[in-house]
Amino acid sequence: MKNFLTVLLLAIMMTNGYTSCEAKSSYPEDSTLLRYQDMLITMLSPHIDHEVGDYYSKLLTVTPSIYPYEVEIKKIERIGGFRAFDFSLTIEVVPVVGPHISVGKDRLTFRITPEIPSNQVRLLDYEHLETHELPSKWQHIIR
Repeated sequence: MKNFLTVLLLAIMMTNGYTSCEAKSSYPEDSTLLRYQDMLITMLSPHIDHEVGDYYSKLLTVTPSIYPYEVEIKKIERIGGFRAFDFSLTIEVVPVVGPHISVGKDRLTFRITPEIPSNQVRLLDYEHLETHELPSKWQHIIR
C-alpha cells in the first residue's frame, strides 16, 4: 500500500504540471489525471470519513457521508524538495445527510509520508468553512 500510494502521488504531480483541479466541472470526459485523482481520493476516503465524522459528531446525531465527487483537491505540495516522498494535500469536502442534503463545507490538510508509522496519513489541519441550514424535516438531527 505504501509503495502504491507513493507512486500514485508521484504520478499525479508529474501529470500535466498539476497544481489544482476540480473534477466536477473541469473534466467533461475521463482523463489520466482524473483517474489518478479519483484513485487518490478513494484511497484517502477512510481518513476523510473519520475526520469529518469526528467533527460533525459534536453537531449532529448522524454521521454525514462524503461522496468522492464532492471532494475537491485544492493543493498538493511536495515537502522536502524533488523526489522527497513527503506530501501535504489540501482538499475541500461537502458532507451530506439523507438524500444528499449538504450540512457544510470543510477544508482538510493531510500529510502523506512513509515516515508516519502504520498508515502514512495524518491530519494536519481541519477548517470548517461553511454551515448549511438543514430543511425543517432534518432539524431533528441537530444536537
